Amino acid sequence: MSPLFHILHEDADLLVVNKPAGLVCHPTRDGEMSSLVGRLRLHLGTAEGRLVNRLDRETSGVVLIAKNVDTARELGKLLAASGVDKRYWAIVHGHVEKDTTVIDAPLGRDEGSAVAIKDCVRADGASARTQISVNRRCVRDGRLFTWLDVAPETGRKHQIRIHLAHIGHPIVGDKIYGADERLYLRFIDNTLTPEDHAALMVANHLLHARHVSFVWRGRPWAFDADPDADFSAMLSACRT
Repeated sequence: MSPLFHILHEDADLLVVNKPAGLVCHPTRDGEMSSLVGRLRLHLGTAEGRLVNRLDRETSGVVLIAKNVDTARELGKLLAASGVDKRYWAIVHGHVEKDTTVIDAPLGRDEGSAVAIKDCVRADGASARTQISVNRRCVRDGRLFTWLDVAPETGRKHQIRIHLAHIGHPIVGDKIYGADERLYLRFIDNTLTPEDHAALMVANHLLHARHVSFVWRGRPWAFDADPDADFSAMLSACRT
């Protein structure tokens, strides 16, 4: 296994990895190991690799990486045309009542938030739809949680996180869309308290991009990634 990332697939044109939670996609000032793109450059020995899809810092899972311009263009067109099926797992607070639900709520900037990158549901926002289905409702230490399978029909920023919070079931560990957005501000300032960590329960929010599939160059492609230890531990600790 590569020390840089968990490789799910690699050929001359395409690299697919399971991005760990807590790793940003884009380069930072903290060295090449601090970002997925930095690690990619170390792996390839060049700066030619391009991310086809991106995940938030704390979201783990499948990321497609084109090794050349032609592959990036072809897969980019597929993604733009909704030709890529993406499935996520999420663990949220509370018991989601319905076994299946479609969340149809437009998204735009949250102008009232102190968090610059925060969006919200707003009537004049861009259309966004997310399908969710319940895998398991469970209890841990007297608190209710639900393990969900999530399929976004659109690809808006923070869409899954906002939609789940909008229906009253924020993702466990979500510092922006959870109970208190000030947790994110303290996280950025590196001033989270022991009480903050206890409230969050986990280091990174429990959202995992588990599956990506599409038809490309005349054949079907499908990639699946296992969640990390924190996600798996949460599932193991929850009883029905």
